[in-house]
Amino acid sequence: MEKYKKIRVVGRGAFGIVHLCLRKADQKLVIIKQIPVEQMTKDERLAAQNECQVLKLLNHPNIIEYYENFLEDKALMIAMEYAPGGTLAEYIQKRCNSLLDEDTILHFFVQILLALHHVHNKLILHRDLKTQNILLDKHQMIVKIGDFGISKILSSKSKAYTVVGTPCYISPELCEGKPYNQKSDIWALGCVLYELASLKRAFEAANLPALVLKIMSGTFAPISDRYSPELRQLILSMLNLDPSKRPQLNDIMAHPICIPALLNLYSDIGSVKMRVEKPLAAMPAATRGRPAGRIPSARSRGGRVGYSAGKPGIPPPLSSVYTWGSGIGTPLRLPMLNTEVVQVSAGRTQKAGVTKSGRIIMWEAPPIGAGASSLPGSIEHSQPQFISRFLEGQSGVTIKHVSCGDLFTACLTDRGIIMTFGSGSNGCLGHGNFNDVTQPKIVEALLGYEIVHVSCGASHVLAVSNEKEVFSWGRGDNGRLGLGNQESHNSPQQVVIPHEYEPQKVVCGIDSSMILTMGNQILACGSNRFNKLGLDQISAANEPPPENQVEEAYTFTPVQSAPLNQEAILYADVGTSHSAVVTDGQVFTWGKGARGRLGRRDEGTGVPKMVQLDESHPYTVTSVACCHGNTLLAVKPGIEDVSV
Repeated sequence: MEKYKKIRVVGRGAFGIVHLCLRKADQKLVIIKQIPVEQMTKDERLAAQNECQVLKLLNHPNIIEYYENFLEDKALMIAMEYAPGGTLAEYIQKRCNSLLDEDTILHFFVQILLALHHVHNKLILHRDLKTQNILLDKHQMIVKIGDFGISKILSSKSKAYTVVGTPCYISPELCEGKPYNQKSDIWALGCVLYELASLKRAFEAANLPALVLKIMSGTFAPISDRYSPELRQLILSMLNLDPSKRPQLNDIMAHPICIPALLNLYSDIGSVKMRVEKPLAAMPAATRGRPAGRIPSARSRGGRVGYSAGKPGIPPPLSSVYTWGSGIGTPLRLPMLNTEVVQVSAGRTQKAGVTKSGRIIMWEAPPIGAGASSLPGSIEHSQPQFISRFLEGQSGVTIKHVSCGDLFTACLTDRGIIMTFGSGSNGCLGHGNFNDVTQPKIVEALLGYEIVHVSCGASHVLAVSNEKEVFSWGRGDNGRLGLGNQESHNSPQQVVIPHEYEPQKVVCGIDSSMILTMGNQILACGSNRFNKLGLDQISAANEPPPENQVEEAYTFTPVQSAPLNQEAILYADVGTSHSAVVTDGQVFTWGKGARGRLGRRDEGTGVPKMVQLDESHPYTVTSVACCHGNTLLAVKPGIEDVSV
């Protein structure tokens, strides 16, 4: 909420609180709907996710504009346009018995008509159209449809079956439990037009059974004789008990009574500006989007180690983080804020950590030109310098895990919500577009799921939910997304996993992916170069014949190489051309073995072999990490977390 100032509460509902706020950047009044995530059921999360998705799809001057959403104090905050003129229901109530003239009725009606036409063209059903959800501008001349919390996005010409909506506006077919389609929205539109003409609802009763009987009979009081027969006939046609006999929206727009009102709308009010995608503010060099291309082989690494004694009289830091690689020849201690880091991750440019209190700390190279200029004869720093900062836009949100990709980062909150930021190239942010984002933004498509683990590759992401569902997005070449093809996606796609496996954690490499299951097994997909995924059928300690070698796997496949297909796998990671796993007390590596990356003297093959570790001290391996040419193990005691 750093960007907004709360003014007052303007509404309370079943899902949360509605605040009127001032946007500090331009002093504009906005509405922020606060939906507490902590108490939300999965259905309520889906409803909140649905409203965000629907509002983002809509762009019309007669529909409330969606600005953004973010997490604050364990609640989902949805920022949207403020309509200061109140609701159409309030406007009608204030008229008492003073009927509106027909021109005013049609002036309001055609705006609602245009908005609903835009909604239906996007294959969306509103399902709760009523005068309480129609808002007015400060001059009470422009109407805007709002509250899309229970709208239905249709993937095809299918129909919705869920009984939803306000009882006074539901259609006869919905009363009978029949499918809901666009014609049910037209029934509700007819109810709104009737209400404008009569200042009362078409169907009202003391209880729900009596109301249903009235709706099913289709009988309602006629409107005043002061109105034209054409208006009366239009209402009757929209409130026809037979959905097939109700007019289409195009037919209503072409109705002789509506054409003059539409022409007057454009000549009197003019063309109201529609929402235009604004370019994002300039991003730091480290996170600016770049065209997709070959992924560089070298990647930075970082690790948390025990703290040093420090200078006399100065207390030691709460924790220390080191990085090396990509031009940094020896471990470089990164600058620390006064905090304790419990988990770290690094990509090609990003370096991030999670603090004990659940905040994200970032380490970045200083801007070009920052600091003192070099003087003739001066000695340059032998290693790059970094600055540390806490990530902005995270107020009131507790992060439990962070994962860095190539120019982008994903973080997982303690409530199972994924937020991403950085470069939008390759669609790795999962927001349904390729836009860059400077501050953490919720992956809205996953709001209906409680995510328990997330992993970023160089250009793709995998996530797993508490109900063992797996989602993937980003670049799809080599089949790394596990979707059965090589297509890329800029929003999460659910992955089909064989029913006998229960995913627990996910691992993303450069061009491949792994899933660790509840039964300590591995499923893998993507490039199997050098058999780094263990998909070749190996029964002895030798290379498999060519006919048994798997080059690429487009779906998640159980490992085939012994002994991986027999051992219980606790931890695993995959690099550019090799992999490593940890079993109960043993470490296996395989793949291309140049430069000793497998921890063995041989050059390595695609055959998994055990690594002989120093047994002079007792230890427990807690994690393993692979990158282009290195393998790291984290053991107890000492190191808590490493990332490469």
